[in-house]
Amino acid sequence: MRLSSDITLGQALKAENVVGTGGEAKILIQAGEVRVNGEVEIRRGRKLREGDVIEVGEERLEIR
Repeated sequence: MRLSSDITLGQALKAENVVGTGGEAKILIQAGEVRVNGEVEIRRGRKLREGDVIEVGEERLEIR
């Protein structure tokens, strides 16, 4: 999946229906279940840039 740049991690998870709400995104991120570029990310407000790859379980999202 491809997302536009200039979006936060929490917004990206919501936009791609990985989670239903921002609260769910917060819980998932703080639990260490989300990786950005292969590293666990615990900041929901992290700004994503072109080329970043988000991984949640088997789901993979690419920022374009």
